[in-house]
Amino acid sequence: MASSDPLQGEGCRLRRGMTLQVAHGPGGSPDLVFLHGALGNRFNWRPQVEFCLERQWEWLAYDLAGHGQSSSSRRYSIGRHIRDLARLLERFTIREPLLCAHSYGVPLALEWARRRPVRGLVLIAGGTHELDPWWERPLARVMGTAGRHLFRLPAAQALNRRMLGAAANPRLDRFCAESPIPMTAEPYRSMEIFWGYDFHRRPAPAPWPHVPALVLSGGRDPMFSQAMGEALAERYERGHHRHLPGAGHLLMVEQADVVNAAIADWIGAEGLDQGRRR
Repeated sequence: MASSDPLQGEGCRLRRGMTLQVAHGPGGSPDLVFLHGALGNRFNWRPQVEFCLERQWEWLAYDLAGHGQSSSSRRYSIGRHIRDLARLLERFTIREPLLCAHSYGVPLALEWARRRPVRGLVLIAGGTHELDPWWERPLARVMGTAGRHLFRLPAAQALNRRMLGAAANPRLDRFCAESPIPMTAEPYRSMEIFWGYDFHRRPAPAPWPHVPALVLSGGRDPMFSQAMGEALAERYERGHHRHLPGAGHLLMVEQADVVNAAIADWIGAEGLDQGRRR
């Protein structure tokens, strides 16, 4: 029996040795394409996908190479992720996506917008540079070797849920169930391509300044500050910044209704929902 969960998706073979797990829903503009962050997967976007279904917007969410149910890669790079995304959009005939990115997914959205068409950018808890705090690299290396095996213990995963406050938020509780701490090495290895990333030092051309961009930040986020969000939004002539003081790094789940409303209001104000309907 086929799954009734729209995020279950299916394997999509893009090239030799690379199959991505992809979930897609047809609909009308603005064609949202979701890019998850490090250690994440397509299920991270459940509240936003459910919102797209309510609005009858087309959407696409997938596991990046090395994450979730997608294939691993011998070598990871931002360029390879971008090429995978290009093949996916061609497969689903999405010519001008509205990229909605979280954390380390934000550099992928920014790099896509350098040279390829984009309807708009929703950039959540991620920016152009200084994305890895001092403690991330040693922690990721420990987790990429022996440390990750601790999370095979139910007690360790339960501790993670408590630290995130999942007991007080049903959406966070489901997030933890669908996105547990990875117990394979690939997600940790793939993180390294973002360490030291600096958008300003990347080859030209830069993203078009007139591209509509919505930047979202959380006041309890230890990695992406309000000041970083304001600076990123200022790079765009049509940039907007929304700061949620009570939210952490997972604000699209923690305060899903607020985030969904902010995205919908911004889409309406910018007229990004005008276009063809499938």
